[in-house]
Amino acid sequence: MKSKEEIKKIALNTIENEIEEILKLKTSINDNFVACVELILNSTGRVIITGIGKSANIAAKIVATLNSTGTPSVFMHAADAIHGDLGIIQKDDIVICLSKSGNTPEIKVLVPIIKMMKNTLIGMVGDKESFLAKNADLILHTSVSKEACPNNLAPTSSTTAQLVMGDALAVSLLECRGFTTEDFARFHPGGILGKNLYLKVEDLMKHNQLPIVNESDNINNVIIEMTSKRLGATAVVNKNNKLVGIITDGDLRRMLQKNNDISKLRADDILTKNPRSINKESLAANALIIMKNMNITQLIVTENESVVGFIHLHDILKEGII
Repeated sequence: MKSKEEIKKIALNTIENEIEEILKLKTSINDNFVACVELILNSTGRVIITGIGKSANIAAKIVATLNSTGTPSVFMHAADAIHGDLGIIQKDDIVICLSKSGNTPEIKVLVPIIKMMKNTLIGMVGDKESFLAKNADLILHTSVSKEACPNNLAPTSSTTAQLVMGDALAVSLLECRGFTTEDFARFHPGGILGKNLYLKVEDLMKHNQLPIVNESDNINNVIIEMTSKRLGATAVVNKNNKLVGIITDGDLRRMLQKNNDISKLRADDILTKNPRSINKESLAANALIIMKNMNITQLIVTENESVVGFIHLHDILKEGII
């Protein structure tokens, strides 16, 4: 059994080895890489990504990344392709084939068929002298001098190199397409990621009643409004329904400490002027940032300077946005 220090050293050596190999990929970001990006950008078809063994696993991940960033892609396992799945490939599709050696039996069967179908073939390959490299229209070179595996056998650094090259391709395509945060949200509507990108303040404020008083209202009306709406605060507006302030539970407590007779007090005597508010079209995630920065638990929601609602910290946290 290895000692704790020995285990840590093995892990660190693995990381260092993979970092060293990844840095070598910089030399592969050349005109050939640019040609691959431009080819995909100008294509009217999809990107079909294939591979065998561990390269197939990486191919599936690259497909997921491309699809989520606006480049329609399909995974096709190289072994399945030569046993019936070639029907996946359509006329205008571009095929990217991943292989460390570029010489596996499945690749040698698949590549000539793709060429016969007249689809453009991009080889993401480690060996420039391989069968795949020599027959591909374009090459994304992902060679490594050694695997992180001590026996230099298990695909480790080589699959990491493929993964990073795939990310470089996806991000280049993303930026060239002008892919925005809103576009990303459309492809990720589920889960916390999606909610951070598409859930708006107006989607959550509907859960709350709207406590609102006029600046000339007496304190009794203010207390009744705050108590009945149960938010611990009320917006204060002028006669044109424009926001002029906010009154919170804390404001009421301070008022009671300072005044023995509150019967003649009005809302504008105790309000906090120029309260922070948020537009109903803003993202709920932005509302959370404001609340955290200001150490408050609710925000007045506005539209064209008019008060239209309240959003509470609990509403946001309940959605899992943190």
